Amino acid sequence: MPPALPTLAGVRARVVALLALPLLAAACGGSSGPGAGTLGSLAGSGEELGLLPGTADFGPGPVRYSFLFLNQHGQSIDHPSLRIWIARARNGVPLVDTVPFLKTTARIESTAPPGDAGEGHMQYVLHATIDRPGKFWVLARPPGSGGVHGVGDFIVQPRSHSPAVGSPAPASDTPTLGNEPIGRLTTKVPPDRGLLRYSVADSLDWHAPFVVTFATPAFCSSKTCGPVVDVVDHVRKEFAGSGVRFIHVEIYKDNNPSKGFNRWVGQWHLPTEPWTFVVGRDGRIKAKFEGALSVGELAAAVRRYAL
Repeated sequence: MPPALPTLAGVRARVVALLALPLLAAACGGSSGPGAGTLGSLAGSGEELGLLPGTADFGPGPVRYSFLFLNQHGQSIDHPSLRIWIARARNGVPLVDTVPFLKTTARIESTAPPGDAGEGHMQYVLHATIDRPGKFWVLARPPGSGGVHGVGDFIVQPRSHSPAVGSPAPASDTPTLGNEPIGRLTTKVPPDRGLLRYSVADSLDWHAPFVVTFATPAFCSSKTCGPVVDVVDHVRKEFAGSGVRFIHVEIYKDNNPSKGFNRWVGQWHLPTEPWTFVVGRDGRIKAKFEGALSVGELAAAVRRYAL
């Protein structure tokens, strides 16, 4: 299982390799020059930096793409927002000559719960609607950057591995307080008891809106699972008394990575971890978050879809 979003200390070598790839600059070879409105002209002649994605499981429909914007030393470049252009990769068309079909904004998000000032808890997030499968280029540029930019890409598969937005939530009989020892329910220290009161199946039976996060604070190789659980628990407290349920599900059998993934991860077809879903009263998935997420992102989704 690959990590959803590596920490900065673990990606320096990958950034060096990424910056060595032939992207916009190399794509100019053999071309008469980018035309107006192409990715090449929008990038300009400034320094090209690295985009390191934190999400990868996409199907047609809403796409939430998170990433780090990194310099040549693997250090995060943090602006309030980035200008974004998205273009479809087409056979025979150089990247530099590709014309984007969408302009949007990526905003920086803190993925740490309030009060946690730990390092490496910032990422950019952009939202787009992609209606068909394919490979897509992402050009990111800070406002007033003088041409400094980053280039990344993502692939939209015919369908995502994880449950799609709009699909029914799998009726998993996830464990709760009272039917299992607390040590089998969570690896969070201290235990997140407020996230262990309800099961997914029971919530669906009662037509109760809920948030469910699949994460393992003790064993997450990406270092985001603990913060994700903390973020979900913070939002739970924010919506106390609203009727929205909040659920945490561990990902390994008996909380032991050597035993592989548990049946609930299989039922939800999760290709990575952590994952967080917002499910409405109708039992359908309204929003989903791969990897790290912010309190603001989750709280906004709860207000929109679960209240």
